[in-house]
Amino acid sequence: MTKLTKECESFLEKVKGKKLVFTNGCFDILHRGHVSYLNSARAQGDALIVGLNSDASVKRLKGESRPINEEEDRRFVLANLKAVDFVEIFDEDSPLELIKQVCPDVLVKGGDWKPDQIVGSDFVLERGGEVKSLTFIEGKSTTGTIEKILDTSH
Repeated sequence: MTKLTKECESFLEKVKGKKLVFTNGCFDILHRGHVSYLNSARAQGDALIVGLNSDASVKRLKGESRPINEEEDRRFVLANLKAVDFVEIFDEDSPLELIKQVCPDVLVKGGDWKPDQIVGSDFVLERGGEVKSLTFIEGKSTTGTIEKILDTSH
């Protein structure tokens, strides 16, 4: 089970009373779709925390060839985006336990997810929070980027 880092506990204490937004993902090769999405997520509240799938979790979800970038590198890049206030790595395949510990006011995912399909939606809604599916930019994906790189290398 996910145990929050001391840094995350400190961050949560610092933003207590503010409207906290949570999203999660692998964010392997950062692209325009990611940045646009994270900007939209941050606009939903006062602070944005990103749950980042660990390397082991990404491998289980995406296959042995992933992630391309290691978790600490992915965390560093995300944490240095203007929209992102904090990044917490989790090892499970699902962010549910992390969501339960963070207790966000707003839970968001990309538009390819319907609100009732978003992991943790029941928990957030039961606490009076909001669950949103944000606009998804078509044609922008890490898988698409990898396929393009592989296609041009022949």
